[in-house]
Amino acid sequence: MSRAMPRLFRRLGLALTLSVAASAFTSLAFGADADQIARGKYIATASDCVACHTAPGGEPMAGGLAIPTPIGSIVSTNITPSKENGIGDYTLEQFDAALRKGVRADGKHLYPAMPYTSYALLSDDDVATLYAYFMNGVTPVETRPAETRLPFPFNIRFSMAAWNLLFLDGTPFKPDPAQDAEWNRGAYLVRGPTHCGTCHTPRNLFMAEKTSSEMAGGDVGFWHAPNITSDGNSGVGGWSADELVAYMRDGHATGKSQAAGPMAEAVDHSLRFLTPEDLQAIAIYLKTISPARDPADTQPVFAWGSPSDELASIRGVALPQDRDQMSGPQVYDAYCATCHQAEGQGSFDGGLPSLLHNTALGRANTNNLVMVMLEGLHRQPDVLMPGFAKELSDTQIASLGSYLIQNFGNPAAKVTVGQVAELRAGPVRSVLVTVARAGLAVGTLIVIGLIAWLLRRRKKSRRTA
Repeated sequence: MSRAMPRLFRRLGLALTLSVAASAFTSLAFGADADQIARGKYIATASDCVACHTAPGGEPMAGGLAIPTPIGSIVSTNITPSKENGIGDYTLEQFDAALRKGVRADGKHLYPAMPYTSYALLSDDDVATLYAYFMNGVTPVETRPAETRLPFPFNIRFSMAAWNLLFLDGTPFKPDPAQDAEWNRGAYLVRGPTHCGTCHTPRNLFMAEKTSSEMAGGDVGFWHAPNITSDGNSGVGGWSADELVAYMRDGHATGKSQAAGPMAEAVDHSLRFLTPEDLQAIAIYLKTISPARDPADTQPVFAWGSPSDELASIRGVALPQDRDQMSGPQVYDAYCATCHQAEGQGSFDGGLPSLLHNTALGRANTNNLVMVMLEGLHRQPDVLMPGFAKELSDTQIASLGSYLIQNFGNPAAKVTVGQVAELRAGPVRSVLVTVARAGLAVGTLIVIGLIAWLLRRRKKSRRTA
């Protein structure tokens, strides 16, 4: 063996050692640290990623959920670390751009159904922990969801660049020095990870959040996300911080409300897993949001209702042959009284909610009441109210809803047959949705035209320079 051979082996050994060290360093840089992964999982849970990126019966984070919007359904993508179908090839920088700027690794823009306008407030550290979690703590799934296909001009993803110029504030959250650490933590969580404003803030003609009406209430598909400002009548000004914490943790607050629809999903998949300290911080912040009041709310929306029993008036009265002719008390007796009791007081142990002092019956907007009657309530692990969409007609639902609000809620509210029919059919039938789609189309074309004009003007100025 020549003298050069030992030196060759030593060099090969050194190269191998450096390669292993580099691999280990790269693994750590990509978030292999167990503590960082755990913190990333917590932020992902607070952000409720699984709710939108998991289809019914599908694998977690594998996408495929069709999210209804006024401009059509947007299909969520696979965000598992699959290299073929997910985000497994994303660098930290590409992950950050998708999360906080709404731009995919291929340069295409995301639609703001993905709440990147809220995630833009995330800290660099939280983005890094999220990346570590998704790359190391999520199981890769090798399925590719269907592509989102929106009508023209919404299928032009580049138009989102103009939308972002108008409505995306890319500045990370900055603590308010006039507030304490608890308030700032709550503000960060509400505005950023938990993206409460995505549902609870009304939107303008371009479907961007009206920042001047933060948390004043908005529509989420079929459902209405209520006012959660500090107003005493329309919002949560009359709730204690402990009641807000209980609602977020358990999905109900006695004498106030119970979660249903998208809010029930937020509780089940996200809010109930937050620490008591974070829930308290969120409650403290919500109690300070500028109040916004609906003039129709003449008293706190949870304060309506008193025991009422009209069932004695129908005892011995035969049901009409035409079931649409059933009175409100008859429908209530047949479908509701067994659980909610004759006077609407609910079960003795509180497991079945009282209809008295219940925000579902106290608001002028009765969409959530109708949606609960149609779809029911299904919450983890064992909260169940059956839906009656297949059993009751529009007329019967309207009769029942009218009976409920007249006897246990705000008598100024209304449930109409037309409203029930529209909600049963879906938001695409709504005149307001049609107006929104027309406005968005016109606005998008105007913005695209403006950008094209500016680009042409810039080219001309360069030629004459």
